[in-house]
Amino acid sequence: MIANTEGGASPGPAEAFLHRMTPRRGVIPADELEAATERTRDWLLGQQKDDGHWIGELEGDTILESEYVLLLAYLGREREPVCKACARYMLDRQLPGGGWAIYPGGPLEISATVKAYFALKLVGHSPDEPAMARAREAILEAGGARLCNSFTRFYLALLGQISYDECPTVPPELVLIPSWLNFSLAAMSSWTRTIVVPLSIMSHFKPVRRIEPGRGIDELFVGGEKGHVHRGEGLLSWSSFFLGVDRLFKLRDRLVPRRWRLRGLKAAHRWMLEHFENSDGLGAIFPPMIYTIVALDCLGYDVDSPEVVWAWRQLNDLRIDEGDRTRLQPCVSPVWDTAIATIAVSDADLGDDDAIGRAGDWLLTKEIRNPGDWQLRRPGIEPSGWPFEYHNEFYPDIDDTAMVVMALLRSPAADHPPIQAAIRRATNWLLAMQSRDGGWAAFDADIDNEVLTKVPFADHNAMLDPSCPDITARVIEMLGTLGHRAEHPAVARGLDFLWKTQEPEGCWYGRWGVNYVYGTWQVLQGLAAIGFPTSHPAVVRAADWLESVQQGCGGWGEGCDSYDDPDRKGQGEPTASQTAWAVLGLIGAGRAAGEAARRGVRYLLDTQSPDGSWEEVPYTGTGFPRVFYLKYHYYRIYFPLMAIGRYRQAAAQHSTHSSPALATRIPAQPLPLD
Repeated sequence: MIANTEGGASPGPAEAFLHRMTPRRGVIPADELEAATERTRDWLLGQQKDDGHWIGELEGDTILESEYVLLLAYLGREREPVCKACARYMLDRQLPGGGWAIYPGGPLEISATVKAYFALKLVGHSPDEPAMARAREAILEAGGARLCNSFTRFYLALLGQISYDECPTVPPELVLIPSWLNFSLAAMSSWTRTIVVPLSIMSHFKPVRRIEPGRGIDELFVGGEKGHVHRGEGLLSWSSFFLGVDRLFKLRDRLVPRRWRLRGLKAAHRWMLEHFENSDGLGAIFPPMIYTIVALDCLGYDVDSPEVVWAWRQLNDLRIDEGDRTRLQPCVSPVWDTAIATIAVSDADLGDDDAIGRAGDWLLTKEIRNPGDWQLRRPGIEPSGWPFEYHNEFYPDIDDTAMVVMALLRSPAADHPPIQAAIRRATNWLLAMQSRDGGWAAFDADIDNEVLTKVPFADHNAMLDPSCPDITARVIEMLGTLGHRAEHPAVARGLDFLWKTQEPEGCWYGRWGVNYVYGTWQVLQGLAAIGFPTSHPAVVRAADWLESVQQGCGGWGEGCDSYDDPDRKGQGEPTASQTAWAVLGLIGAGRAAGEAARRGVRYLLDTQSPDGSWEEVPYTGTGFPRVFYLKYHYYRIYFPLMAIGRYRQAAAQHSTHSSPALATRIPAQPLPLD
């Protein structure tokens, strides 16, 4: 603790540093910083599981509940109590104008709204109810159900509202295309693969449950027109080419006997079953879990077969039942939460080695040691990496892996052989996963064929897994934490990628967090970890941008609308998580002593709840930009703890001129790699 020196003894270097932090408004008292740190640290430790891990709720939008109800409706189970509980939750989230948004404060989203209306009607809500009438009017005003995206149209076909001819064809033969071809299944993002394969089985069989006309949604189609609206790009375009291919597939489906297509169907079936192994559902994410159950039904599996029972168990594990309402998570995030919480508790610097050690031990058990889909593009590399979820063996996550390595370095047992071996394996794997452009993506390397974004079923805006600044910077941060610097070949290539992707204002795009505040924080933190000069023009411009978008209250906020309108960069309701990111970015940029950082920390202190937590309504996590957003319920906890903890450390570290951005055991020499 830093003593208050008012009225007496000369200030020491730490006190003098804090005075320089706030030349116009005075210091933040050290005891206030320490008390705030302790409150949040205690809150977070109170949530740690007995085995050492953390897991916070992961919240999405109402497409999760509506699609769950539509699945049950296909199986004739829409009258079950859980459907009514989902309906109550959906009604709670309805916009005053009648529609449903995909993030708090957002505008009506047509696909989410159509699915919600259909689900509510199937559960038993009358179209004459005020909520239903408002929804119907909003849908028609927005252009009607014809404007729904491709994946929504499959649900409508599944329940007989449109023909499968009005959905894009997803041929099972995709699985047979050689992986080295740049339009194969292997050229698609990992999450698209896990969606497309079971969907291709559904597309082949074209299952339908016919419901009574009065329970359908004909009233949502303007003029009764149900054909899909394709936004063409001219006759000589890839979009037009793939639409032509789609027509040929539909013609083939009518003319070619199904038995002639068994090879592709069997390959898709086999691929799906193989990817069940050691995973929390196919791909461990919600959409493939839904399609898995439909696909298994199409293939004739009994409801009590091990495969179907397993698929339902994984899906229902995402359910959260509270009173008379039910909501679903898109997946779970224990590895991600545990890694970040471990770093944050370590940054609190309050002697919590036992909690940090238990978290490290748990993380060590989650390393993936078997090959996954990534080996199609990086053969011969020793398997390693960590998933986002509890189990997702085919898809270790590059972002999670880098964060886990940094968390393991905080463990009291960081020098022990098991952890050192895991770090070495993971680092070699991460180096191998660098893409040709010098950046890093989420699950694979070089999944960047833009032509694939033009196929008819690519309107989920997530066909590819391109390199992005935030993950690239996190891998650079990890390499820096291991002692590597800008001269390291992989780091140098990563830096080139970052320089090419910096925005004119000085910020960076955030692919996996909202948005430019997230990307800019992570790049500045990554640069600090490799000891990059804070006087470099790119760093100065980035820090200047962060300061330029700080709000009058001292906090930072940015809405999901910045993905649709880049002019909204850095604008939005201030949040604890985004304020913490900005403060961490300024610390990384060497501006811990500045007024902006002090005001940011003051905002966090003033908005902290007595129990050490913060309230946060806006979504600050990103699933698929412009399509799906997330609220990580622990972002409002561990990122502010990290920011306040590092701000506290800045005073003590200033006198030794060490970087306040790095609060970990940095080896005297870079870790040798195989």
